[in-house]
Amino acid sequence: MSSSKENKPQILVVLSRFPYPLEKGDKLRAYYQIKELSKTYRVTLFTTSDKPASNTDIENVSKLCEDILIHYLPRGKRMFSLLLGLLSDLPFQVHYFNSLSGKNRVKTAVLENDFQHIYCQLIRSSEYVKDIHHIPKTIDYMDAFSAGIERRISKRPWYDRWLFKMESKRLKKYERKIFDFFEHHTIISEQDRDLISHPDKHKIVAIPNGIAPSFFEDLERKETHDFVFVGNMSYPPNIDAVNYIADQILPKFPESTLLVSGATPHASLKKMVNGNPQIEMTGWVDDIRDSYLDGKIFLAPMTIGTGMQNKLLEAMALKTPCVTTDLANNAIGASNNKHILVGNSPEEIISNIRILLESEEKRQEIASAAQSFVQDKYSWEHTTDELIKLMRQKASETIAN
Repeated sequence: MSSSKENKPQILVVLSRFPYPLEKGDKLRAYYQIKELSKTYRVTLFTTSDKPASNTDIENVSKLCEDILIHYLPRGKRMFSLLLGLLSDLPFQVHYFNSLSGKNRVKTAVLENDFQHIYCQLIRSSEYVKDIHHIPKTIDYMDAFSAGIERRISKRPWYDRWLFKMESKRLKKYERKIFDFFEHHTIISEQDRDLISHPDKHKIVAIPNGIAPSFFEDLERKETHDFVFVGNMSYPPNIDAVNYIADQILPKFPESTLLVSGATPHASLKKMVNGNPQIEMTGWVDDIRDSYLDGKIFLAPMTIGTGMQNKLLEAMALKTPCVTTDLANNAIGASNNKHILVGNSPEEIISNIRILLESEEKRQEIASAAQSFVQDKYSWEHTTDELIKLMRQKASETIAN
């Protein structure tokens, strides 16, 4: 071990999912934050996983970490934990990712190492470290999960709305409770911070995502589709957005086509696409930049969900002009009609689309301004530097016992 490596302080990073491949928002945020943190710290990673990570995925992450502890929780165990959740007031998703044997592995790692800080991503991971009081800890809420679940209630079938209502209430209570077990707190946007139900929520620091430098490369545009949407296609807000485009937007543009790219397409989307000649769905793409570059306009009519839409930042970085909603844009802070076009009804979104389709000059104007905006404001190096500054602060509050 080199002396420079020995001089770096040790930290423990706790995740609910192995941070590779980068097909989900929490994995993307974790991977790039670890990449930047590893420049300052020796990182030990503890993560649960519902399936064994591939050698390639482990190799990609091991380059950034001194040690990796993967705690395998097969689906059977997770489902049993969910059943136990009926007898508890903890959120179901906390139960789903929690494990007593996993906690013991974390305790052993803490005893065997000299960790100077513990960084825990998402409240669903917090049970693993919340009772460790001799090491300063930071919790990354990332999103206001309670609000996200609450927004999905009206979209659910009548027979399981009660379950989502219960989970939203449990999450709201837990988001408030877990605050007091950590010295420092982060979240992805001020919009999400305002949704946390804690009297000291103003102390939560908004640390946005960044964009990898590769998204600013000057690549050839193909634009074989008028519209494109990218995301994890098993995630309900993304499924809702694609259905919105199919039902509300495409009928107004019968000669236009939509490209949908992203991992694990939901069965309902596969069925819908099979009957709609205007939509092409690719599933997983090795280089997602190709999909962004294949559309004239990036559509993101997000009506549910929380957090920051990295898909918008990536599209903007690649100079694909975007049409979205206030719900998605508020977290980003782009200026309407300058960096992005915003609409909150089908009529407004359709009007914005027509503006861009009918004027190549307007598309280029919005696209160039958007790329400059993202380049100036969002980079993993800058945002993680804010996280490191926070972690270095001396704790000023007493941790709850």
